[in-house]
Amino acid sequence: MAGGRRCLDRGLVVWFTGLPGSGKTTIASGVAERLREAGYKVELIDGDWARRTISLGAGYTREERKTHLHRIAWVARLLARNGVIVLCSFVSPYRDVRRMIRGIIGEEAPFLEIYVKCSIEEAIRRDPKGLYAKALRGEIKHMTGIDDPYEPPENPDLTLDTEHDTPQQNIAKTLQLLEQHGITLN
Repeated sequence: MAGGRRCLDRGLVVWFTGLPGSGKTTIASGVAERLREAGYKVELIDGDWARRTISLGAGYTREERKTHLHRIAWVARLLARNGVIVLCSFVSPYRDVRRMIRGIIGEEAPFLEIYVKCSIEEAIRRDPKGLYAKALRGEIKHMTGIDDPYEPPENPDLTLDTEHDTPQQNIAKTLQLLEQHGITLN
């Protein structure tokens, strides 16, 4: 829909969760690009941006992560209720916190949880920000997958395997899920 804008009465929130370095933001960015090309209003919120802006100074303990993600959930809810498709890319390692997020957003907008699956070994091998190396040297505390747990979703709306599928394949799978929820690209 080149040049035109598709206005949704109500948007939705797609929450990408997985280990650091699993490919969440890569996939979310590709999905955002395709949706924008189709004329949708899209916001991509990822952990790096959020910690530099609305959650400045947020730490990595369980309670600090919960507070940080609570803020993000409310921002995503506000955007979605105003017709924006919101793509959230956060480690969000705890099931109970993801349930809280689903509850906050789900009151006003559809919430889709996508598990970006990647083994800890592969995530350590990728280590795009050097965080795993620092954690393994003891320079970083509360590193998910090293000294803090990651609790995989029990019933995600979609699981993407970033070790065996390409980013393009995972973007396509995500777009297929969105199509099932009324978001079309043509």
